[in-house]
Amino acid sequence: MFGSIGFTELILILFIVLIIFGAGKLPQLGEGIGKAIKGFKKSVHEAEAIEAEAQAQAQGEAPPPPPPQVAAPLPPIAPPVHMSMPEPQVAHGSKA
Repeated sequence: MFGSIGFTELILILFIVLIIFGAGKLPQLGEGIGKAIKGFKKSVHEAEAIEAEAQAQAQGEAPPPPPPQVAAPLPPIAPPVHMSMPEPQVAHGSKA
């Protein structure tokens, strides 16, 4: 069914999506789809690792070490802004 979709049909579909969502929402839509695919791949990889560990335990072998986790770098922190209050001005020598 989907094997007959050609270049022209894909352009038409993309044009309709552009009309429905607008140009401003397309980056957000693409980001959401990318995160969903990344999460799916991560869960599949974790499931394979769990299965391999279970098979190794069933055979009496030591499980393979888990892959190292790399933490994302933290964003730079802006220095604190110190705001000074002006000194209150007192009138000297005024008689009330």
